[in-house]
Amino acid sequence: MKKTQENIISMNKICKSFPVELGGEQQVLFDITFDVKVGEFVAIMGPSGSGKSTCMNIIGALDTPTSGKYELYGKDVTHLTSDELAKVRNEYIGFVFQQFNLLSKRSVLDNVMLPLMYRGLVMEDRIRRAREMLNRVGLKDFESYLPTQLSGGMKQRVAIARALAGGPKLILADEPTGALDSKMGNEILTFFKKLNKDMGITIVMITHEFDIARYADRLIHIRDGHINYDGKIPRDERNL
Repeated sequence: MKKTQENIISMNKICKSFPVELGGEQQVLFDITFDVKVGEFVAIMGPSGSGKSTCMNIIGALDTPTSGKYELYGKDVTHLTSDELAKVRNEYIGFVFQQFNLLSKRSVLDNVMLPLMYRGLVMEDRIRRAREMLNRVGLKDFESYLPTQLSGGMKQRVAIARALAGGPKLILADEPTGALDSKMGNEILTFFKKLNKDMGITIVMITHEFDIARYADRLIHIRDGHINYDGKIPRDERNL
């Protein structure tokens, strides 16, 4: 699917500080500035403590910056209330987490339907949409299973189906292969590439591993709260 020039994410001089126990503040992000266009597959990478998780929380409307401006699909979300941020998340973003975050006592179908509850869809439409997404991720025959009956890779595919169910503009994947072995991890990353290419879904993936980031088309590398690289995936991690 052809990519467009429209920005889905626009971060302009984003700074973030947190209060510290003995008083004062610790700044963890410094003038973070980048755009992500509709249809891109971007990896945000950095070591532990680099600020990448804080950056992810701002992108995902889970937190707000201390200063700077953040626009999501042309909407200024910099200073929204928690309720307004929740509405933005539900409308624009599908999340995929390292630990899957599935409800263990609910069926696969119920898990995928969960975000559709907040869309006001009638049950018939929720079921239809959830089944469509399970079919897309190759799990149409597992809708009655519990998550505990599935492999790690299958659980993550359920999580991806759930993320897709609401028709998000953006998939935000936080260390999506962190709980998987390398074979299953590669399958999930290949599936992300397919979603991006075939459906044109914008994907922003957070990782600390270069081998994971290489599945994306663009890398934003953060170190000590600053962007120190933004461009095509380099051949060697030593070039960062």
